[in-house]
Amino acid sequence: MATKPNGTTTKNPTTPTSNPTPKNQTYNPKSQTYNPNRIPYRPNYQHKRRGRSCNCRRCFCRCCCWTIFMIIVILILVAIAGTIFYFLYSPQLPSFSISSLKISQFNLTTSPDDTTRLATRFNVTLSTKNKNKKVVYIYDPIALKAESTNQIELANGDFPRFTSAPNNVTIMHSTLSIVSQVLDVDSISSLKSDMKRKSGMPMRILLDTKVVVKMDKLKTNKVGIRVTCDGINGPIPKGKNPSVASITTAKCKVDLRIKILRWTF
Repeated sequence: MATKPNGTTTKNPTTPTSNPTPKNQTYNPKSQTYNPNRIPYRPNYQHKRRGRSCNCRRCFCRCCCWTIFMIIVILILVAIAGTIFYFLYSPQLPSFSISSLKISQFNLTTSPDDTTRLATRFNVTLSTKNKNKKVVYIYDPIALKAESTNQIELANGDFPRFTSAPNNVTIMHSTLSIVSQVLDVDSISSLKSDMKRKSGMPMRILLDTKVVVKMDKLKTNKVGIRVTCDGINGPIPKGKNPSVASITTAKCKVDLRIKILRWTF
């Protein structure tokens, strides 16, 4: 057995090392191979965009909240004002009723060219009552119309403007007439069928006008109203004596006609 000097062993110079690296090696970016498909580095600004969108959403939410809050406040104020107004004035719609209706003329004539014409004359008396104690109604001229249940116009007329004082009853006398109205085939057959009824021809009276409501020094804008009086049966007159229509079941209904843009309610 041979001994090694100085107690040290020597390596075989022919054995290669595992990863030989030079001592003074430095990184050179130019030494990398060029790859044309490589995506260049771009900074990510996504966090900034998210921050801006969050701010926009917060502003939008605040605007919506404030808008809803203002609407609620306005509705509450309107409700309070309406309640105070109701307890001060206790407004009520005017009431209408038919006092009498006479038919002095109702003729259907057919000319040689097979044209059928209608000529009528009605005398109607209506009354309106203002039930309020502090409210005054100022009416525009009233347009009156008599029509059948199938909405065939039988006569028309008008009544001049007037003022209805509190706790006052106004009587309206008007003459409705049609001189010569041409009728189509359906209207002729419908009228002839109604004229044969024993109880008389069913009809109704329509009133259309506008009214201004006055309360002390306060005045409203003109509001349209329509009055519909149903339950009228008018027999056809025979000879020169007018016939009296039955109005025992007649009832008049008052509807407000509020116009918003192009629609009327």
